[in-house]
Amino acid sequence: MKILANDGIDAGGKKALEALGFTVITEKVAQDQLANAINSENIIGLLVRSATTARKDLIDACPNLKFIGRGGVGIDNIDAEYARSKGVAVFNTPASSSQSVAELVMSLMFAASRGIYDAGTHMPSKGGEEFEALKKKYAKGIELRGKTIGIVGFGRIGRSLASYALGCGMKVIAFDMFPSDAPVTLHIEGHGAVEVKVPMVDMDTILSQSDFISLHVPKQANGAAVLGEQELAKCKKGVILINTSRGGVIDESALMNSINAGHVGAAALDVFVGEPKPNVQLLSQKGILSTPHIGASTNEAQERIGLEIAERVKEIMKL
Repeated sequence: MKILANDGIDAGGKKALEALGFTVITEKVAQDQLANAINSENIIGLLVRSATTARKDLIDACPNLKFIGRGGVGIDNIDAEYARSKGVAVFNTPASSSQSVAELVMSLMFAASRGIYDAGTHMPSKGGEEFEALKKKYAKGIELRGKTIGIVGFGRIGRSLASYALGCGMKVIAFDMFPSDAPVTLHIEGHGAVEVKVPMVDMDTILSQSDFISLHVPKQANGAAVLGEQELAKCKKGVILINTSRGGVIDESALMNSINAGHVGAAALDVFVGEPKPNVQLLSQKGILSTPHIGASTNEAQERIGLEIAERVKEIMKL
């Protein structure tokens, strides 16, 4: 039994799959050669992350596939319903990367609020000669404590982020299409668990009251942005936006225009339209801090994802 982990898999997950009797192939196959590789190697399982897609044409071309798994939260790079209609199981690993993504959001908020990224790029070239000028330039940072963060999408990642933000003394409000009043649990070393209820509000409240807005929603079915020109105009002046969910959830052109107009204070983006070739103008835009889709890319998360994949495969194949 062969599995192609086309976007890689943690060594622990590979070992767990091999213990179940699978041969795990990790050599990267180009998208246009994927069907040929799957059929010629008689591969029964395809594992992907963000780079590889599994659309209708691939599913039709590979009748021996029994399952497609994504190491991550969303499955919008897989035609999941179509695959299931063809008897191909589809799964993801939503429980494994929540903490890593939430920690990235916190680091991006700290970086954006103190100009750390921008200052870090200027210090090597200018720090020796213009130290005092740079010190003055970056002397207007803001603290997170006491600020309001609006979390759009209050699933596992949103709730994990809420626990970190609450621990920093932030006020947390949230919006979700399917709101839950279940409390967020803060685990405090030496003091046990503390439960905090986060207010669920409407989107207009998120936009008008938040000093920071972090998005944790899937790509919209119609391709529309969650935060477009109209929504950005409703935001509090100086708001800092963070997107670690999917490219296009924030309208990139509208975002650049709003930053240039002085309305949006800054943005931190881990995901982009057109990955892996994002808009170069966006990447060089003043006021935008960018990272290359690394939300779940910690050693700990990748280990958890690999082991969760192995457990799901074991269930699907009834091993």
